[in-house]
Amino acid sequence: MLELEHLSRRYGDRLALDDVSLTVRAGERVGLLGPNGAGKSTLLRIAAGVQPPDSGVVRIAGEDLGAAPIEAKRKLGYAAEEPAFYENLSADEYLAFVSGIRGLDPEASRRRALALAESLGLADRLNEPVRGFSHGMRKKLSFLAAVLHQPPVLLCDEALEGFDAGAALAAKQLLRDMSHDGAAILFSSHVTESIERLCDRVVLLWRGRVARTLERAAWGGPDHGPTPLERELLALLTEN
Repeated sequence: MLELEHLSRRYGDRLALDDVSLTVRAGERVGLLGPNGAGKSTLLRIAAGVQPPDSGVVRIAGEDLGAAPIEAKRKLGYAAEEPAFYENLSADEYLAFVSGIRGLDPEASRRRALALAESLGLADRLNEPVRGFSHGMRKKLSFLAAVLHQPPVLLCDEALEGFDAGAALAAKQLLRDMSHDGAAILFSSHVTESIERLCDRVVLLWRGRVARTLERAAWGGPDHGPTPLERELLALLTEN
C-alpha cells in the first residue's frame, strides 16, 4: 500500500502542500482531483521521491521512502506528467535500460514490453529514437516504463493525457487488472469522467489540503467498465 503522512511543501511564500495525509490500500484505485495549483503534481513528485517534502513521511509497500529510498523505489512505478528520457536512445533501448536498472529478466521483460507496446499502439515505433516522438507517444512510453516491472504501488500523474482512444482504453483496463492483482494505484487526472469510471475512491485537493474524500457510492459512480461509446470503439478495434 501507499501511505502519505502529514506532507507539507513550500515554494517560497506559497504553501503547495499543507499537512496532507492519505492512504491507498492494496488493490485500490484512488483518484486525485483538484484544480490547477491544488498540489496534485507536488504530492505525486514527493510520493515518487523526485523531490523531498519539507515535512512528512512516505511509505511505499511498507518501506520508508526517506530512510530507505532504493528499497522503496523498487516497489514503485511512476508515470510523470512531464516525462524525461535519454533522447538519443530508441524506445526499445530505453525500455531495455529500465529493465536492467530494475534487475528484471531481459527476455521476460522484453516480451512484456512488446505486449504492452502492442496494446498501446506503440509497437511499430520502438526502434525509433525518443527525440522524434510526439507528446502522446512519449506519454505512452512513460506509462509503459512505469508498469513494466508490475509494481505493487503505481503513481499516475496525468498519465493518459495525450493517449488516443484505443490506447486509453487499453491502459485503463491494465490499471484495473493491476489493482485486481493487488496493486495500490494513485491516479491524478483533469478528466473527471476517467476518474469516475476508473477509481474506487477520490481525494479532492484544494489549495494544498485534502478538502474531501469520497467513496464511489457517494458520487453515484457508473460501472467500472467501458461506456457504450467505448464499447463501440472496442468492437471496431477488435474487428480490424
